[in-house]
Amino acid sequence: MIIPVMVYNILALGGATFSTVEDMRLRLDTDVFAVPMTSGATWFITPGHTLIGGALLMLFFELIKSTGIGRAAVMNHAFSLILFIICLVEFLLLPAFATSVFFMVMMMTLLDVMAGFMVTIAAARRDFAVADGFSD
Repeated sequence: MIIPVMVYNILALGGATFSTVEDMRLRLDTDVFAVPMTSGATWFITPGHTLIGGALLMLFFELIKSTGIGRAAVMNHAFSLILFIICLVEFLLLPAFATSVFFMVMMMTLLDVMAGFMVTIAAARRDFAVADGFSD
């Protein structure tokens, strides 16, 4: 999940000065691609749409990775929590991060944290139940 957060940070913090929220909205809402649909309509894709799509893809892989157990999984959960806290601070304190696109990316980092801890707790319960069943 750090990749979409870093891309947004580069867009927001790149250049000589910090971007304003208006600058970020303009960057994220500018049409980049136009895809003609069979219905006759045109689907316009913006950098914001691309960033959210990429973040969803990264969230998928993070959720698969969160099913692991052991020290690496615990460290992954800790890094996910740190990333969410960084995103929350940026969202609350920096004007360029007060966009719906960043809010969605931040919510994905929160889902990563929650899913990781829930999977770990469920796996620990199963391990405890199996170990408890063998001790009888």
